[in-house]
Amino acid sequence: MATIHPPHRPQAWSSLPPSSNDTATEIEYDRLRALARQEQERRAQAGAQAREAYNRGDGSGAHAYSETKQQHARLMAQYNQQASDFIFREHNADGRAGPDTIDLHGQYVNEAENLLTQRIRAAQAQGQTHLRVVVGKGNHSALQTPKLKPAVEKRCRELGLRCTTDANNAGRIEVDLMPTAPPHDQLRPPNQEEDIGQVVRRFLPRVLRKLQSFCVVM
Repeated sequence: MATIHPPHRPQAWSSLPPSSNDTATEIEYDRLRALARQEQERRAQAGAQAREAYNRGDGSGAHAYSETKQQHARLMAQYNQQASDFIFREHNADGRAGPDTIDLHGQYVNEAENLLTQRIRAAQAQGQTHLRVVVGKGNHSALQTPKLKPAVEKRCRELGLRCTTDANNAGRIEVDLMPTAPPHDQLRPPNQEEDIGQVVRRFLPRVLRKLQSFCVVM
């Protein structure tokens, strides 16, 4: 069974010279994402081997391959996290993004959602009234279909925030940090017990009057 080595740290952003160009950044980013995809493929392979071992009655082998699968899954997550951290720090370094801007280029959707939520909470705590979110136009996505933009818009709606596309830049979203509605996670479905209580209060007097009328007739 192949030996699994822990992931090497990428060339740390702190060690990159200030003059590092975008090409060097993209090379390092692509390297980390490629390592993550490699671990994803190995995870799938180990999973298939685990199923094969189980089907032929090799319990210990199935367990070993299952452990290997989990190790590859952890490595994949670590490489993706390193790529996310690296590209975020590069794009949001001092001098590249303003204090009211967050650049989500290069993030996967789940990564972008987490980063955006954290930034919105921090900005609101500091009293900021707006936030510019750079998402790009989706030119590097499959079929050049934007993925980050709809995800950002959806997250803003969930947080009760209004957002609009910049009229001069389709790859940038302007977010109003003043809530216009309760956050989605604070909304709750109607209380069924309250609904039943309303029905009882509405119809109970009618029922009592009918019973009184019935008693008088008797």
